[in-house]
Amino acid sequence: MTIQAPEHAIQLEGLCKTYQAQKRQPAHLALDDVSLNIPRGSFFGLLGPNGAGKSTLINILAGLVIKSSGTARVCGYDIETDMREARRSIGVVPQELNMDPYFTPFELLDLYAGLYGVARKDRRTDEILEAVGLADKRDSYSRSLSGGMRRRLLVGKAMVHSPPILVLDEPTAGVDVELRHQLWEYVRRLNDQGTTVLLTTHYLEEAEELCDQIAIINHGKVVANERTSHLLGWLDSKELTVLLDQDVSVIPEQLQQFNVEQKSSRELLFSYPPSKTNSGEVLAALRDAGLGIVDVSTREAELEDIFISLTSSKRDNDAHT
Repeated sequence: MTIQAPEHAIQLEGLCKTYQAQKRQPAHLALDDVSLNIPRGSFFGLLGPNGAGKSTLINILAGLVIKSSGTARVCGYDIETDMREARRSIGVVPQELNMDPYFTPFELLDLYAGLYGVARKDRRTDEILEAVGLADKRDSYSRSLSGGMRRRLLVGKAMVHSPPILVLDEPTAGVDVELRHQLWEYVRRLNDQGTTVLLTTHYLEEAEELCDQIAIINHGKVVANERTSHLLGWLDSKELTVLLDQDVSVIPEQLQQFNVEQKSSRELLFSYPPSKTNSGEVLAALRDAGLGIVDVSTREAELEDIFISLTSSKRDNDAHT
């Protein structure tokens, strides 16, 4: 009998976590009724400001934090009633650099593969070290590695049992650009082969480039969960900067139908919703006004703009309540 894999790699329903009051610290609601489905095989981004609840969510999935209420499933396995199967299905790269400094990278990965029950003949230790750029450090003590190298070793440690889900919690913090590209190339390859990737990062350009779906969490609540392309269309905002061939002291009447700002005597900035106005209309109005164009540049809404609009407004509201 063939067992069909679940449609979603991770399923969260009404997940809540409250940290109880301690000494002078009041009780803290870290996750507030989080419901989220992460499709199997996706490259999923989980974004949010510091303290939003991202790490709490990941630690619950990894079995390091006990949820207060709600349900969570990993590859169809409940994290409490099917704990062993759920943990075998996930590999987590934490933010903290936690490793034994007296093991070499090879020894460390080989040990963890054994702890996961991977037969010696099936271990991919050298392949993983090559993938994360540590093949030349194979037999060096971990304590001699730089911070970026230790970060990459943690990525390798999470992959020793070939989990169907790989969770990356700020994996490129402190990693230089070249090695970051090398790491993403390998993770992309894993994703292409069917591994579900859950990424948290403060590098929003990484999330925009890599993730096919993004959820944004703020103050423990999911405030957005969309395909990346749909999310970027939320603001419906575009800027067009035009450098003119002559000085302009007053904005011509033909241009006053647009939201236009004079940045300098020869530079105008147009802001408009691309769903209602197109660049051709702006350029045609400039020609009608008898203005020649030397240069044009455009800027559309980026993930950073969406992120700020969704998270700063909530913080501002909290500050006034």
